[in-house]
Amino acid sequence: MRYIRPLSMEDAVGQLAGSPGTAAILAGGSDLLVRMKGGFIEPDLIVDIKAIDGLGEIRETAEGFSIGAAVSCALMGESAALKREWPGVVEAAKLIGSKQVQGRCTIVGNLCNASPAADSVPALVAAGARALIIGPGGRRTVAVEAVPTGPGKTSLAKGEIIEAILLDRRAPRSGDAYLRFIPRTEMDIAVVSAGVNLTLDEQGVVKSARVALGAVAPTVLLVEEAAEALIGRKLDEAALERLAKVCSGACRPIDDKRGTVEFRRKVAGVLARRAATTAYARAGGK
Repeated sequence: MRYIRPLSMEDAVGQLAGSPGTAAILAGGSDLLVRMKGGFIEPDLIVDIKAIDGLGEIRETAEGFSIGAAVSCALMGESAALKREWPGVVEAAKLIGSKQVQGRCTIVGNLCNASPAADSVPALVAAGARALIIGPGGRRTVAVEAVPTGPGKTSLAKGEIIEAILLDRRAPRSGDAYLRFIPRTEMDIAVVSAGVNLTLDEQGVVKSARVALGAVAPTVLLVEEAAEALIGRKLDEAALERLAKVCSGACRPIDDKRGTVEFRRKVAGVLARRAATTAYARAGGK
């Protein structure tokens, strides 16, 4: 096994692209090291990207935020500007693991681990986040939901690295929220989760929405019909009922020891309602 610590993205991409065996990227390591210790993966090459300039920074611009691939979830929780504009995204990131894990884990790693139950991903999908990818063919930007293709699988090609997560500047009268259900009070994997992002007009009517569900399908679901159930209406009981029904119907869950299909479908609707209510209040709705 080889371990390298490149100082540039170009070097990291070149090393990954030229590796003849299995290669892995090390940022926080909270998923990679657990998988290695469990014997699930034994990379021939580990590329540690933490020393690359800029990857450990949250950059605020006129367009929005760029969250580097090595930014820890704890650092996200310390960013007042990010919490002010995207509280749901930060809430989701702050639910990953324990306090100790928070100091290491990253939302890019959470995304690339490609677990259907990843906490940060539904919130990022609801927020319309994008992944900035660099690879042998140059840079490209894709919607976050296009990265995971199944449990443990991504759309990244050989040699490609996600350099940053991009979030637009929040529109006026907008709000987002993320909620999950877990059997314990903390440090558990989501059985069901929901992220909602809303923008209202001056009368409090929803003019745009994004609704995402986690842990109810092989990948996080962006439920467009659920958004349509809210658009053009205030968040009244009828709209919330329609939202819950659509979300429950969109689920494609499995039965396992942590929850049944029936339970997950029911809870998906409940969490979507609650997250939408919080997002609506944060957007200034009454």
